[in-house]
Amino acid sequence: MRLAIVCTLAVLAAPAFAALPAPSDAAKAQAAEKAAKTAWSNKVAAYKLCQAQDAAVANYHANTKQQGKPMPQGTHMPDCVDPGPFSAAAAPQRPLEVSGAHSPAETAAKPPSTPATHSEIDGKAKP
Repeated sequence: MRLAIVCTLAVLAAPAFAALPAPSDAAKAQAAEKAAKTAWSNKVAAYKLCQAQDAAVANYHANTKQQGKPMPQGTHMPDCVDPGPFSAAAAPQRPLEVSGAHSPAETAAKPPSTPATHSEIDGKAKP
């Protein structure tokens, strides 16, 4: 009974170990664009966080000054950098000369077959 359960589980789990096919060029390009958009979104989020932190610091300084408390010495942080609008990088186009699609076939210099036997080509003597 246990053997039957183990065999059934092994058969049902076999597809989980199957190898996936390699992604196509279109899928790779789509993944690269998605990664670029995610990186840009992270930069936008960091920019908005920087602006919010600057507003909080300005509010703190105003309240501290209003209360007449001494201003603590802080560190200077770099200015917030706006990442700008998202622009997808265009996929590089291969020129026709590289693809070889329009190149003519080479002219044959000799016939594709030879009258020599397989033994003569390998350099072995006939039995």
